[in-house]
Amino acid sequence: MKPKNWDQFLIDVANDQNLKGRLREIFLVRFAYENWRKPDTEVWELAEAASHETYKKQMTELYSSFSSEKPNGCPELDPRSKGPGKFQILREWLKDIKYPEWKQATAIPTFPIFPEMDNRLPIKIDSPIYIPRPPIESDCCQTILKPGTLIRIKAPEKMGKTSLLKIILDHAENNECRKVYLNLRSAESAMFSSLDKFLRWFCANISRELDLKPQLDDYWDEELFGSLVSCKTYFQSYVLENIDRPLALGLDNLDRIFEYGDIAKDFLPMLRYWHEEANNLEIWQNLRLVIANSTEVYIKLDANQSPFNVGKQVKLPGFNLQQVLKLAIFYKFDWSDDPEKEQFAKDLIDMVGGHPYLIRLALDALAHKNISEHQLLAEAPTQGGIYSSHLRRHWDNLQSSPDLAEGMKEVVKSDTGVQLEPSVAYKLESMGLITLVGDEAQPSCQLYHRYFADNL
Repeated sequence: MKPKNWDQFLIDVANDQNLKGRLREIFLVRFAYENWRKPDTEVWELAEAASHETYKKQMTELYSSFSSEKPNGCPELDPRSKGPGKFQILREWLKDIKYPEWKQATAIPTFPIFPEMDNRLPIKIDSPIYIPRPPIESDCCQTILKPGTLIRIKAPEKMGKTSLLKIILDHAENNECRKVYLNLRSAESAMFSSLDKFLRWFCANISRELDLKPQLDDYWDEELFGSLVSCKTYFQSYVLENIDRPLALGLDNLDRIFEYGDIAKDFLPMLRYWHEEANNLEIWQNLRLVIANSTEVYIKLDANQSPFNVGKQVKLPGFNLQQVLKLAIFYKFDWSDDPEKEQFAKDLIDMVGGHPYLIRLALDALAHKNISEHQLLAEAPTQGGIYSSHLRRHWDNLQSSPDLAEGMKEVVKSDTGVQLEPSVAYKLESMGLITLVGDEAQPSCQLYHRYFADNL
């Protein structure tokens, strides 16, 4: 029988041992109760290791973290010994020695110790509340190592785009690439006054991140060659020539540029062109692009010029039940063996569509505020509920676009799906307010259905 709260015990052990990144993931998977009797040849795939050989190397490093030579290590564990017995030695020590100690220590009543977090910030992969959505992370991390690749991450706000983008870039850096993260929201409005000014800002910031002195004037001639050719020349002849490894370039919040149609209609095809240049010039194989955006520009782009129909597309889904239960553990809620708590988790998923940010707001409220599960769900779609600020922001956005407000009103007032004008349907879907089933639009979750049915 599975020891009670074993999953939380493993998390606390990982925290105590300062296990991070892949080592933390490998540990939590390999020592999960349901995997105790599974062979390594089966577990390495569950742990999403790149290969069985990679998994074995990671396990060797993991055993070293618990060796008898380490403070508070396992007295009988010698990572230099041969044979498969190290797993059994470490498992039995955790189960027979460390788990009873942990159980006794945690039996003392305490207030929830998980700190209240700023849910506006992206979650790092080594954060205890980062919940993977396999196989997305592993697929993207394999793709970024391919020459001339382009990865497109598209999802509504606060679905985890920035976290995934940074995970991909970190993986590239750990595999002999240079990385540059560029958030287009960091550019002040003056940088968008012309295409030339924006492209110079773009190139200068990438150079700075690579510790290259910007030498734009040596390669740039707007009057003679134009801004796009100058930008390509600078990137090819200066940036890519002066780094000794491939460059993984992540462009976050690409939607910022959509506000400037004249720039977008030139910049976006440029990204597509750079991606395709890998087929023609070897040096462009060293550029690996990752772009993240909530919406796509609704201007006319030739299908052969758009960057949104090439490369690898990634759509981030909401959390499923197992992912919500796993996240709840970090807030000191073990709901896996409690049918009533599992039902609440299912009801919460139905309410918010599994939206990671909204799930975390709910768990924060339960952990740090005097609110019951029933009250949280009952008040969720109201002005006084925990999602009031989030809902008002969407309401304000709809009020500034009467065609979107009218479209959303049609959706929530209908008992079945409705057909909307294509641009309206597309924008509402990009905002995360609706889902499209064929040509028919439906509310993406109960939260938006009930709130906008009452307020539009």
